[in-house]
Amino acid sequence: MDNMIQVTIIDREGVPHPLDAPTDMNMNIMEICKSYELPVEGTCGGMALCASCQCYLESDTPLPEQSDAELAMLDQAFHVKDNSRLGCQIRITPEIDGIVLRLAPQ
Repeated sequence: MDNMIQVTIIDREGVPHPLDAPTDMNMNIMEICKSYELPVEGTCGGMALCASCQCYLESDTPLPEQSDAELAMLDQAFHVKDNSRLGCQIRITPEIDGIVLRLAPQ
């Protein structure tokens, strides 16, 4: 289908999960993970207020700049690395087709 992309999420045990993600439903990485029942909390519902969907960008996929809210939340989070992002802030768009993300430790 034209409105589907491939996203690979590496879980906390190191197992990669190739997932199909729709680009026409205004979803984000956190929501895709939850829909496939991967262990992502998303406690704040995607408002960049909890960092429970933190992940690490493992591919060279260009992403939009981080918002002030995302940067502020990561500044308070645990296990933050240079490639840390909040899954709730990564929109499912055709531009991220093939992205590889690793779930951060809980």
